[in-house]
Amino acid sequence: MGDAKMPYSLNSKAVAEATNAWLIKRGVRLEEIAELVILLQKKYYPNLTMEECIHNVEMVLSKREVQNAVLTGIQLDVLAEEGKLFSPLQEMIQNDEGLYGVDEILAFSIVNVYGSIGFTNYGYVDKLKPGVLGRLNDKTTGQIHTYLDDIVGAVAAAASSRIAHRKQAEREQQLGLPHPPEESDESHSKSL
Repeated sequence: MGDAKMPYSLNSKAVAEATNAWLIKRGVRLEEIAELVILLQKKYYPNLTMEECIHNVEMVLSKREVQNAVLTGIQLDVLAEEGKLFSPLQEMIQNDEGLYGVDEILAFSIVNVYGSIGFTNYGYVDKLKPGVLGRLNDKTTGQIHTYLDDIVGAVAAAASSRIAHRKQAEREQQLGLPHPPEESDESHSKSL
């Protein structure tokens, strides 16, 4: 009975580690995503620190839905770079075809994790392409980031939304107003 196949069991730690490793492998640092968060939130929270932004990016990346989107998008970009997709999908992803919107749909799955405010944040950075997004959109490098640029923008938008929700909850708490409980960083770190 040595040939019996073990049932599939997801290794959450391995998924999280792979997500972070692939971002780094594709040239994206958490600090670059955090810079987008600062761009999106500094007007509303002038005392926002880079450390807070990095922490919120990390919390977004700790979500399974986000990890799934990151790994899926990067895999499609890499396969397109290697010319391993079927035509016409190969050409659409390779050229970041304007009418191909599945990359944005995947990004929406990330944006939606922290509510609808993320959609406006995402739309803003997707249109403007600041910082790391401009670099990822550079078609002269030979790398394909059709999915990754949208994913990075979505992670920044979700982290910005997370900050906005938390700052509002802090204000309500200071005023003694009732507010729904927020996901706590402490309960998350205990579950990892």
